[in-house]
Amino acid sequence: MELYVRSESVVSRVIAGETLIVPIRKGVGDLASIYSLNGVASLIWDVVREPRDYEQIVQAVQSEFSSEGAEVREDVKGFLQEMCALGLICPPAFGAAV
Repeated sequence: MELYVRSESVVSRVIAGETLIVPIRKGVGDLASIYSLNGVASLIWDVVREPRDYEQIVQAVQSEFSSEGAEVREDVKGFLQEMCALGLICPPAFGAAV
């Protein structure tokens, strides 16, 4: 079972209802990447504060937004893949302490 958790190499803040994520890296040029999350993405970001598996994340989205089906599952999967590729969400061994 693969778990997802926030990376320790980012900081995030909610400002005016919008979740912003800033990677913390060695070079000043790396600060050019600031990510803004919509409502669903913000919920997922909140859920992965602690290690969660894919099904737990899908259930949280379905519960919060009263929606079900393949579209929700695909959207969550796509978001997790994108966030992992950017290094913002990662397996617990490489992210936050479990």
